[in-house]
Amino acid sequence: MVFIYADYNATTPIDDCVQKHIIESLKCHWANPSSGNELGGEARLAIHEARREVAEAINAELDEIIFTSGGTESSNMAIDSAVKTFLKNSSKGKVHIITSNVEHVATLNPLKQLIEEHNAEVSYVPVDKNGYLSACDVIKSVKDDTALITIMLANNETGVVFPIPEIARELEKLNEMRRKKGLQKVLFHSDAAQAIGKILVDVKVLGVDYLTIAGHKFYGPKIGALYARGIGKDTAVPIQPIIYGGGQERGYRPGTENTPMIVGLGKAATLVKENIDVYRNHMEEIRNYFERKLSVECDIVVNCKSSPRLPNTSNISFCSLKCSGAQLLKACKLTVASTTAACHTQTDKPSEVLLASGVPSNLAKAAVRFSFGRETTKACVDMIIQDIKSANVTVSNNTE
Repeated sequence: MVFIYADYNATTPIDDCVQKHIIESLKCHWANPSSGNELGGEARLAIHEARREVAEAINAELDEIIFTSGGTESSNMAIDSAVKTFLKNSSKGKVHIITSNVEHVATLNPLKQLIEEHNAEVSYVPVDKNGYLSACDVIKSVKDDTALITIMLANNETGVVFPIPEIARELEKLNEMRRKKGLQKVLFHSDAAQAIGKILVDVKVLGVDYLTIAGHKFYGPKIGALYARGIGKDTAVPIQPIIYGGGQERGYRPGTENTPMIVGLGKAATLVKENIDVYRNHMEEIRNYFERKLSVECDIVVNCKSSPRLPNTSNISFCSLKCSGAQLLKACKLTVASTTAACHTQTDKPSEVLLASGVPSNLAKAAVRFSFGRETTKACVDMIIQDIKSANVTVSNNTE
């Protein structure tokens, strides 16, 4: 199958270097890491090294990293931990949670479940007409019974980067006031799945309590990790397992560890740490080239262009398109892209995220998300544009 891939926000291929480390680990680290023998010790050491690599990539401490099955589990664990801890120390049977109205379903659906179980009330802070979130609006939504703020670092569809450090700074001030009033601290979680590998992600700069990591978004395997600030210290944020069993991952995430995939995650994180400036600059150059060239060839709107965006993401509405963005992609012979998040069904309906971000319904329906990667070249972009132009002619002829 011949194709040009422009859907790197959905998933990325595993880097060749990462593959080699995974294969080597499959050969060498097949023993149970919990075993007391020498082979088990070697597997344990490999996991320890991977934990260090992931921690260093986001400027965290080694013990602050918990390996999980992926980003969805990490976000669920953070949300569940914050809610359970607040309820344990509260006379009320319900907590208040703040999120945005453009979050990924890995955040929205756990919150929906809490609402249905009558354990939470949720405030959905709207983004503005450029898809951007106001830190002031988030902080103004805090109530006495607020347990958690959970906001993604970067949106998977529009690429808009949210002001997480600003929210954290204001929340720190607010939490000091709450402490003096005898109120519980509001915890802060951010889903960084789309950001790592594209922009610098530093947990000390971000100021969050929890951070979601998904390996397959930055050329690693399909496992993940959760950063939980201060684990092992008196000032640690609360962390609760969502499954129960053995003592793996210090009891926070029971189950025999997938050592080779953890090793792969560590190596992928190291590549990000060592090359983030190169990756970011390349992707931004490619994205800007794409938007310039496409705007000459087609009648388009770059959605949320005036907001800070991920360097690789371009959400485009085709103004003169006589069909949906999904139908346009189906008519393409080479281009692989998407109209919404990979976790959503690709339909002809306009994206809820785009509608919430101020994109008119007709333009939201005619939108396609292009997301570029480390391998994308200007030659690839030229071929994508020609493919889109040909597909547009095809669908236009079919609708006449």
